[in-house]
Amino acid sequence: MMPTNASPPKVSVEDIVERIFAFRQITSIDQKLLRSALLSTQSLSESDQVQLNRVFEGLRNGIILVVE
Repeated sequence: MMPTNASPPKVSVEDIVERIFAFRQITSIDQKLLRSALLSTQSLSESDQVQLNRVFEGLRNGIILVVE
């Protein structure tokens, strides 16, 4: 049997951010998905930058909670 890679599925930054705001929380899985999506590209698009800023503002303002 071939070993499998446990790499997260390819999901867009926008999809991840929509999920974060829908549940008003960011989980460790969300963080891993964001990290994977961001590291898979050479540079961030303006849209991705806007989405990340939304998350940072949500965290700073208490709109989004960090959960385990």
